[in-house]
Amino acid sequence: MNYQELKDALSSAIKQNHDELFKMNCHLADNPELTGQEKESSKALADLLAKHGFKCEQPYGKYPYAFRAIYGENNHSHKVAILAEYDALAGLGHACGHSLSGSISCLAGIALSSLQDELDTDIHVIGTPGEEYFATKGFMVDDGLFDGYDMAIMVHLFNSNIPTPNVLALSAFEYEFFGKPAHSAAGPWDGVNALNAAQLHFHAIDMARQHIKEGSRIHGIIVNGGTAVNIVPDYVMTRVYVRAEKSDYKNELVEWVDRMAEAAALATGCTWQKKTEVHPTDDLKLNRTGDKVLREVFSELGLELGDESVVFGSSDIGCVSYLCPTFHPCLKIADPPVNIHTREFEALMRTPISEKALDEGALLIALQIVKIVTSPELMEKMKADFIEG
Repeated sequence: MNYQELKDALSSAIKQNHDELFKMNCHLADNPELTGQEKESSKALADLLAKHGFKCEQPYGKYPYAFRAIYGENNHSHKVAILAEYDALAGLGHACGHSLSGSISCLAGIALSSLQDELDTDIHVIGTPGEEYFATKGFMVDDGLFDGYDMAIMVHLFNSNIPTPNVLALSAFEYEFFGKPAHSAAGPWDGVNALNAAQLHFHAIDMARQHIKEGSRIHGIIVNGGTAVNIVPDYVMTRVYVRAEKSDYKNELVEWVDRMAEAAALATGCTWQKKTEVHPTDDLKLNRTGDKVLREVFSELGLELGDESVVFGSSDIGCVSYLCPTFHPCLKIADPPVNIHTREFEALMRTPISEKALDEGALLIALQIVKIVTSPELMEKMKADFIEG
């Protein structure tokens, strides 16, 4: 089959399975499950893929809500991972669009499955839970669950079409400050105020912002600020995110934020420690060959590119991008100023706009794969870019 025949076959398969996958998107959007709690969401997607002939492994590795779905005998020359996300946000549901992006990945996998022999490529759909907080893909990378793939790909929804978005590296920590309780009126001099230490830490971070490099972000919240107004807080916990365009500079900022915490504790007579459940994430490693092909696919689909200088945010997809060539194109379903992680973005999940994006996203993934795996030259260049980059 030539490229046009492959494209026609994919378009036909996407159209044939559209209704079922849009129904899945709406089901996930109506029943959001928070990051790390995606029991029913992961089962629903795995069951749907099994219905279409995929052999599903769930749990995948040590992650109960992760899965790997493999079509066929898994014996072709190339292996491609299509990644699916499906976790939601507290209070905002699928305001990051994961109900739709997860459905897009499954639709792309189903459309490609019947062409595996023609493409000499195994199509694996990997369900990746916990993106919004735990950065589970990073732990999965550490465990070898993405080893052996020629490339990985997924689509994220956004307010602009961007082939390779500006994904910031991120580290997330909980800072704990320990003081001494006392009655706030009868004997405050006997207390050591942990809230003062936390406030001083945030003030130091605020003052540092004028000196950090463009594209970097430091932000946080107080998770536990004390128990009662009339008791000097003896324990306070904050959660802080540190982001930068490159992991090396992010790590420098983390060391600086740690020194601020130490200084705040010293100034207030407290002690402190930090902990994390979150895997650090990397920036999205650019693959020039793959990015060029993605731009061709966007053009073929009549999708006009937007402002590529904007910051997308952070994602554990960056961890995968340092293991194999990885693509995370953004597909527009909203106009600025509507952005991800807003109620306005979540409201778009069940609309004709998202229904159209379901097919566009699946075809975007499928054509990117087809163009690369059917061209030995592009495959070689893509792998060389990854090694050299």
